[in-house]
Amino acid sequence: MSPNGRKGRRLVAEMNVVPYIDVMLVLLIIFMVTAPLLTQGIKVDLPKAGAEPLPPDKDAKPLILSVDSGGRYYLNIGSDEESAIDEDTVVQRVKTVLSREPKTPVLVKADTNVAYGSVVTGMVLLQQAGAEKVGFVTDPKTAQKARAPR
Repeated sequence: MSPNGRKGRRLVAEMNVVPYIDVMLVLLIIFMVTAPLLTQGIKVDLPKAGAEPLPPDKDAKPLILSVDSGGRYYLNIGSDEESAIDEDTVVQRVKTVLSREPKTPVLVKADTNVAYGSVVTGMVLLQQAGAEKVGFVTDPKTAQKARAPR
């Protein structure tokens, strides 16, 4: 027996971490379940700041979906490239081109004043037709002027 009447038990000054590990595992499971639900939208390869233009590929002519200020769609393939086409025709033509040449670059060229919804709809049509990556055509001179200090 010890001098103050206790039977030899010592106090343990350790923290029990088992409940904290359980809480962390529950949070991990919650994040693993909810993370895939948060990623929605169209897959787009966004350009990096200061990126150089890609060298032209001599073998593959890019497929360009143009959207004018009225939200009408034009493709650089087909018999009449200067006439507007509807959404079903866009999907059919792009699907045909990509079935023959799956590595064809797909680009969107939109007017500055076009509604954002028309561009997104065009990108969804390209995605439905099988385009995995979609790029944007821009005017580098305009982009440099926009970045100039005021």
